[in-house]
Amino acid sequence: MERRRADIIAEELEERIFDGTFPDGARLDEVRLAEKFGVSRTPLREALQRLARSGLVELIPRRGAFVRQPGPVELMEMFEVMAEVEAVCGRLAAMRISDEALKDLHDANVKCQAAINALDPDTYYIENERFHRIIYQQSGNSFLASEASSLHRRLKPFRRQQLRLRGRMKQSMAEHEAILNALENGASEEAANALRGHVAIQGEKFHSLMATLKSAAE
Repeated sequence: MERRRADIIAEELEERIFDGTFPDGARLDEVRLAEKFGVSRTPLREALQRLARSGLVELIPRRGAFVRQPGPVELMEMFEVMAEVEAVCGRLAAMRISDEALKDLHDANVKCQAAINALDPDTYYIENERFHRIIYQQSGNSFLASEASSLHRRLKPFRRQQLRLRGRMKQSMAEHEAILNALENGASEEAANALRGHVAIQGEKFHSLMATLKSAAE
């Protein structure tokens, strides 16, 4: 229960960082935040540690937690690596995925579409995350799956924020369908390319995300 509460707090803090309530460089006061959320400092510290893993917060010994927004180059580099890692997962999963996992991917897509219909980016992200984690697991390479999950966690706040851009959920859904089609057909390179394109954040998508982050920080 405490762990779940920490996740909720982390997501609320993410939103407040993105909307500018807590600007870049701001110190996050543990005592005040614990009072505000009505929790002990244990789940709050777990939430801050999660944000630190995402690079949104820097924990400085004896000084506290400070908001840290990555610059455009750092963010682009992380997404570039994530796109290549997911491409490898897709290539391997196309050769190894089970029928049961394919059913689970279909189910995740159905729930993603329901979230689009409800204009609910948060629920979409939950099912989107499930979709990707199934592919990591079905790569059949536990080390790769672990590395992909770790980087996914680091980029989570930015991937969630990206879904709020106009039209992005619908576009993401079309990409999911192409990925699933490639996996069902055992088309390794097609699956790799579809996942790479799905995750890579470049051109207009990247500028839109950076504009959102910049406006939040002002």
